[in-house]
Amino acid sequence: MAITAEQVKALRDRTGAGMMDCKAALVESGGDMDQAVDLLRKRGLAQAAKKAGRATSEGLIGVFISADQRQGAMAEVNCESDFVARTDDFKALAQQVAADIAAAGDKATEAFLTDPHGPVQPKVAAAIGKLGENMGVARFVRFAGDGHVGSYIHLGGKIGVLVEMAPVAPEVAARDEFRTVVKEVAMQVAAASPQYARRGEIPADVLDREKAVYRGQLEGSNKPAQVIEKIIEGKLGSFYEQVVLPDQPSIRDPKVSVNQMLGTAGKSLGASLEVTRFARLRVGETA
Repeated sequence: MAITAEQVKALRDRTGAGMMDCKAALVESGGDMDQAVDLLRKRGLAQAAKKAGRATSEGLIGVFISADQRQGAMAEVNCESDFVARTDDFKALAQQVAADIAAAGDKATEAFLTDPHGPVQPKVAAAIGKLGENMGVARFVRFAGDGHVGSYIHLGGKIGVLVEMAPVAPEVAARDEFRTVVKEVAMQVAAASPQYARRGEIPADVLDREKAVYRGQLEGSNKPAQVIEKIIEGKLGSFYEQVVLPDQPSIRDPKVSVNQMLGTAGKSLGASLEVTRFARLRVGETA
């Protein structure tokens, strides 16, 4: 049967394969689009398999935020060289993977990422075939709920941040000032790398370990027990400033904490602003 240019273009759009490869697959499949896709997947995956053992220490963080800002996804997509990571094709792949994860919702799992018939793996295989390097999706984060999700990309995609704010009224969420606050918080996370959104999230064993260190520093001081406990609480304040986002000094003004910054912005917006959760991914970090 005759294969039309429209069929070839449609197959290329679905798979990212070359025009001649698409035409050959359509001829071989008798014009059946799904069979042609499977043929190209098999060939793409075969090409990927040849490169599967090669190290992927470079890459980008791809981010997707839904139009209503209710959900977001972030994925670390790796390749072998920074040269490939800076190509438009690889940048597009990272964004597409994040969008696919968001679209999958709760079905986005490790198995989802590696499914040869799912949305992600064929795109990765096609990119491997086109760019000539081993690639993979190292990890991902997805937020979805009633809050408002924002993001920030740093160092050209080497660091990515997702931030979720507690729900606010639609008219507040629509204001530029609110979007600016969300971005400022995301930039704070990128720069200062906090570990917790609030003090209550710190595991008891982590706090106990910190207190044990401080007690050890005070051994032999001959201070009364109640004085030692007050000193320990004071030292914990410094610990909170390092690891708890609201307690951190703002990167804009170290004299003001993130919590104070949110309070000031909240008064201006007429709303209570709170960070409910955040995630920070850096290319090459251990998950």
